[in-house]
Amino acid sequence: MSTLLSVLDAYDDLPQARHLRERTYQALGDTVVDVGCGSGRAVGELAARGVRAIGVDLDPAMIKIAAERRPAGEFRLADATALPLDDGSVTGYRADKVLHTLAEPERAVAEARRVLARNGRAVLVGQDWDTLVIDSDDPDLIRTLVHARADVVPSPRVARRHRNLLLENGFVDVTVEVHTIVWTGTEGLPVLATLGEGAWLDDQAARARDDRLFVAIPFFLASGTRAD
Repeated sequence: MSTLLSVLDAYDDLPQARHLRERTYQALGDTVVDVGCGSGRAVGELAARGVRAIGVDLDPAMIKIAAERRPAGEFRLADATALPLDDGSVTGYRADKVLHTLAEPERAVAEARRVLARNGRAVLVGQDWDTLVIDSDDPDLIRTLVHARADVVPSPRVARRHRNLLLENGFVDVTVEVHTIVWTGTEGLPVLATLGEGAWLDDQAARARDDRLFVAIPFFLASGTRAD
């Protein structure tokens, strides 16, 4: 948990990540469920805007951390496919870096439609786990490491399906944006460490020390409106 949390914190602190979060908050209305809320960063930021934000996560440890960090927040332990919310009870639904963890992400999008009120907005954000750009003298090894990491994720390519999942569940005005996060320094090393260890990671650490690291991950932001 500490490793995952450190990676998430390092990502969330990036100016590019903050910009992407700000983009996801637009037009969510006054009552928002943040599914897969993690440490509760988005819940805290939304609450500071006067929004009633409900953080939901399946991991009890994450819910505990979120409640400790944001004691004024509202957090619930629940599955993304069975939210503890009434039909049509929220104006906004946000799922950031969570659908890839689900074996059946389409069930979560159907649940988003259920809990959203008419004209409510759903926002889905995530990376395609087969698409990590890493500069290296051994591109074949990087390709192997990236694909091996993707293979342990339940739905590694769901981000490229975000648009179709929304359309298939009756959402309208569906749009897609791509926001690329770039690391060029030591702050990118925790991300690379999730792929493996050894000489290749040592090489990347040396690149970071010499200001020669380059890691880029595109994140896909899809949004849509519940029409009825």
